[in-house]
Amino acid sequence: MRLGVQIAPSLVGYDRRWAAKDVVAGLVLSALLVPQGMAYAELAGLPAVTGLYTSILCLIGYALLGPSKLLVLGPDSSLGPMIAATVLPLAGADGDPAKAILLASALSILTGIIMVVAGAGNLGFVADLLSRPTILGYMNGLALTIMVGQLPKLLGFSVDAENFLAECRAVLAGITGGEVLPAAAAIGLLSLAIILVLKGVLPKIPAVLVAVVVAIAISMAMDLAGDGVKMVGTLPKGFPKLTVPIVGLHDLMLLTVGAVGISLVALADTISTATSFAARHHEEIDGNKEMIGIGSANIAAGLFQGFPVSTSSSRTAVAEQSGAKTQVTGLVGAVMITVMIVAFPGLLKDLPQPTLGALVIAAAISLVDIAGLRRLYVHRRTEFFLALAALLGVALLGVLPGIILAITLSVLNVFRRLWRPYRAMLGETEKLPGLHDLANHPDARAMADCPVYRFDAPLIFANARTFRDDVRALAAATPRPDWIIVAAEPMTDIDTTAGDMLEDLVPDLQKAGTRLVFAELKDPVRAKLQAYGLSDVVGEDNFMPTLDVAVTAFRDRSPAS
Repeated sequence: MRLGVQIAPSLVGYDRRWAAKDVVAGLVLSALLVPQGMAYAELAGLPAVTGLYTSILCLIGYALLGPSKLLVLGPDSSLGPMIAATVLPLAGADGDPAKAILLASALSILTGIIMVVAGAGNLGFVADLLSRPTILGYMNGLALTIMVGQLPKLLGFSVDAENFLAECRAVLAGITGGEVLPAAAAIGLLSLAIILVLKGVLPKIPAVLVAVVVAIAISMAMDLAGDGVKMVGTLPKGFPKLTVPIVGLHDLMLLTVGAVGISLVALADTISTATSFAARHHEEIDGNKEMIGIGSANIAAGLFQGFPVSTSSSRTAVAEQSGAKTQVTGLVGAVMITVMIVAFPGLLKDLPQPTLGALVIAAAISLVDIAGLRRLYVHRRTEFFLALAALLGVALLGVLPGIILAITLSVLNVFRRLWRPYRAMLGETEKLPGLHDLANHPDARAMADCPVYRFDAPLIFANARTFRDDVRALAAATPRPDWIIVAAEPMTDIDTTAGDMLEDLVPDLQKAGTRLVFAELKDPVRAKLQAYGLSDVVGEDNFMPTLDVAVTAFRDRSPAS
């Protein structure tokens, strides 16, 4: 199957006049990529430097095959807990960093392979498995777990807990038990305040960069390390070697499960971000090509001690605001990070760990959408409880079980709508021509001896019984109707189970003196009934092209009505 994949598609037709803007945007972006990459690496339970390796390779990988001119990929706060939940239990009780890096690299490659294969197979639609309410609940639950998990780092102590509730108790015990390190809490809270205030008041200023510079300056001036505040320290010098991670079969199976969940979240996040930014520039996105681009970025990162990545809306916004035109921006950022770790590995050695905690908490706060939950509660109560279930699943069961629960709930919600679709009785009103839903038009009147029934779903095995029971109830009314007209335009399909149901239902109605008429049934659906051999059962004269024709035919047949 050919997708027409190009090498460096964002650079096709490159205009030299864009070069200056791309370079400037890349320099600005690199200042954001470095601290965020390090912070999200630690969120994933990995050494901070792996976040820089990941940032470099994923930017290069996406620039080679990614279709978007603007999207910026990198370590992401929404994936960090999923990576940790997958890798850390396999890394052993001692949390061996070398094994954790190996497993994370394998996880990244598996994620990339899944996405490339899915993109090549035109499976971009799998992002639809995560509905908006479940994504909303998942992200809010994720934000809650991230903030609780990062509070100890922000305040200068550590906890050891197996689940969210235990972690909440441990954090509370640490705060009330006097474990907070005043110097760490001061620099951490100051960093958090700088980020939140600048984002709210002066959004065009790189708040993260300002917070990092201020924290390093204060750390050096006041010798915070001497007060017990943990620092990032000097990073390992040099560029990582090309490495193919080899893992055992048992680990591979568990990593694959995690990779599937990460792929779904990364794809859903990328599609939504790409769509919003493409709309601003009057462009269209190709979900399948995006999957291949993200997949290649993950494979590239995994081959150089990196971990799974996704699209970052905040970093993409920074690139756009800085004038970025193409993926040259990302390549410049990759070069700048490489220069730092090769030539200046000690540049951030005085950066306090609480500042990295503040950076992650600020990112988690940006995931919170209380207004979205409130809107669901007001307008779609069922979807609100769906979002709430996803939120609680992430918080109480864990990140990976939470995402599995979110996907399951999304699928079950689709099935619920098919199982019990919206049905309506139609009638006439003097205010409007045609037939209208009696529930929405209380002044409308149903036709005597001929109820008009609309079924807003494909007629399939899951709802065939519902359709049959509704029609039987209409036919059992007193006086018994002569006709029942089905407004069948919303029926996009009729499967064999529904066909068998009609084969029994129609003759029963006819014996009792009621005629079942289908109006506006789509030609492909009617062709299926013919293929099932049901045309003679229903009767060719019981298929009407429009509702008006059906109503007129009934009135011509029954003038009294």
